[in-house]
Amino acid sequence: MKNAIPRNPLRLLSLMLALLLTGSLLAACGNDDDDTASDELTPVTIALDWYPWSNHTGLYLAQERGYFEEEGLDVEIYVPGNPQDGLTLVGSGRDEFAISYQTDVLLARGEDIPVQSVAALVQHPLNSIMALESSGIERPSDLQGMTIGVPGVPSDEALLSSILESDGLTMDDVEIVNVGFTLIPPLLAGQVDAIIGAYWVHESFLVEREGEDVSILRVEEWGVPDYYELVLVASDETVENNGELVEGMMRAISRGYADAESDNAAALDALLAAAPDTDRELEERGIVLLQPYWTDNGSIPFGQQTPERWESYATWLKDNDMLADDVDPLEAFTNEFVEVVGQEN
Repeated sequence: MKNAIPRNPLRLLSLMLALLLTGSLLAACGNDDDDTASDELTPVTIALDWYPWSNHTGLYLAQERGYFEEEGLDVEIYVPGNPQDGLTLVGSGRDEFAISYQTDVLLARGEDIPVQSVAALVQHPLNSIMALESSGIERPSDLQGMTIGVPGVPSDEALLSSILESDGLTMDDVEIVNVGFTLIPPLLAGQVDAIIGAYWVHESFLVEREGEDVSILRVEEWGVPDYYELVLVASDETVENNGELVEGMMRAISRGYADAESDNAAALDALLAAAPDTDRELEERGIVLLQPYWTDNGSIPFGQQTPERWESYATWLKDNDMLADDVDPLEAFTNEFVEVVGQEN
């Protein structure tokens, strides 16, 4: 077979230079295209409320499937050094969005932090009083004379007080022990009879993994008004002046959570890809219980909130001296972007 490479040294050198130049130009063009594509995306950060878990699967699935990019967004999902800083970071403009709690949004507004909820991610409380089934605790009145572990969060103690009062007890009828956020070990060790602040869709499985059955008292069933456990938060500035950004975010995460609900395995794959240390077995159990709370079993649009829910919960906070009377709960949320996305669908 004839050699296809030119034998003339000068011609060979010319060809090599031409190839190198062509390659450089192509690479440069390619980099320009990449840079242009990157420049066209708006950088956005989402501060999480906790380490990645099954409730965040809709976010990670939206990211993995390119839904954010389709909205022109380059999204970074991260856990702040102190997850409780999410609202401050959003209010200051450091982050565009955060996952937080209805309680904290109202309290933040009471401290003049300009943030509001743009979507409810979890429609009902996940917090609970949790005890070992062997304790015989089946209702709040069974807690009389018991020791209850709390994480030291003021709202949890207010929840506990309301729960006890709903069944004829007061805080004087129980002993309170601050165990911090490591709630499960003291319960398993018998150092406390019950705990509050544990999610029944998560921590309950940690107890069962140790061979113990769990008794759960759901807070909204015992004297506490129904509330949104987790919400997506943006700053007042973003809501008022950058509605297109919020709309794009809502479109992307609505798709992500819809996909997560229809395909749990894919949702967990996306979660594990982003956070490899996540306990898949634990989250497989949790997502099954959690997903009906994203849209109330499909009965409402994703993210929807009601004035009644915000007003009743704010009243409860005020009655418990946790929220200033001048905080208007109707300014703490908006359905504007939920409605826009809903109309598009």
